[in-house]
Amino acid sequence: VDARLVSVSLATADRTIALCGTRTFDGGGFGAATGGEYAVTLSFGAEGVALPASGGDTRVFAAAVVYPVDCSATEVHVTYTFADGSVYTETRPGRKLEAGATYRLTSDNRFEVEHLAESDADTVVNLTHHSFFNLRGEGNGDVNAHIMQINADKYTPVKSDLIPTGEIADVSGTPFDFRSPTPIGARVNDENEQLARGRGYDHNWVLNRKIPEALEFAAKVLEPDSGRVLEVYTTEPAMQFYGGNFLNGEMGKNGKPYIYRGAFALETQHFPDSPNQPEFPSTLLRAGEKYCHVCSYNFSVE
Repeated sequence: VDARLVSVSLATADRTIALCGTRTFDGGGFGAATGGEYAVTLSFGAEGVALPASGGDTRVFAAAVVYPVDCSATEVHVTYTFADGSVYTETRPGRKLEAGATYRLTSDNRFEVEHLAESDADTVVNLTHHSFFNLRGEGNGDVNAHIMQINADKYTPVKSDLIPTGEIADVSGTPFDFRSPTPIGARVNDENEQLARGRGYDHNWVLNRKIPEALEFAAKVLEPDSGRVLEVYTTEPAMQFYGGNFLNGEMGKNGKPYIYRGAFALETQHFPDSPNQPEFPSTLLRAGEKYCHVCSYNFSVE
């Protein structure tokens, strides 16, 4: 079963929005959930948003399709138990993590992802969804003219390896200020150390929240030519915005290349590297507790 979202079409639009891929689990290299340190082999470098090399993104999940009685949505539930020898327990034999997600497409054009997890031992969990979007359609140019708003006064600067420094910085007067709608590419090539480190935007924004764990507004993106709109709501304290800086023209769906900055991702989450940054909100999940994180992608046309 492949649980990846591959396309979304708007009923009032004439093209398909480009989507591909997911990325999950908080990397970061080490965790200290139970009083000790556990090394994790990462799939590329030490990037805190990477999957461990043992491949949690390519496991075969059990799946079930659900049609609510009121016809308000269609749901796909996927679940997997990470046990001995897996991404979760490669250094902790005998432990297991039950992880899953509900992909929900509603009648009012919302695509929701509900992430769920439960462990039999204290651990750290930080799940996210990593679809790429191009509101002009896959292979139809870059996303620099998309107009974006992010509901955040602060972001977390990164080191040269893209791991957060631990600082929580004000966006005022920087290229990271998207509090007012701004084209994605308006400042992406500015001389800025943080932009140079990420080859553009690949950073975590600290969302302005009113009620902890409530589903609240995180971001809005408008494609001005077509009027297509994507709004993001989440229960999480942060969101990673990635501007497609590492896309290299690899061929994608329908024979279209995914060019440099030809898509963006908005990944709601806890802060990357949280286990190693005591000032960041905790990602600790106690044994027997239930983890739940909801992200809603709302589509419309203006």
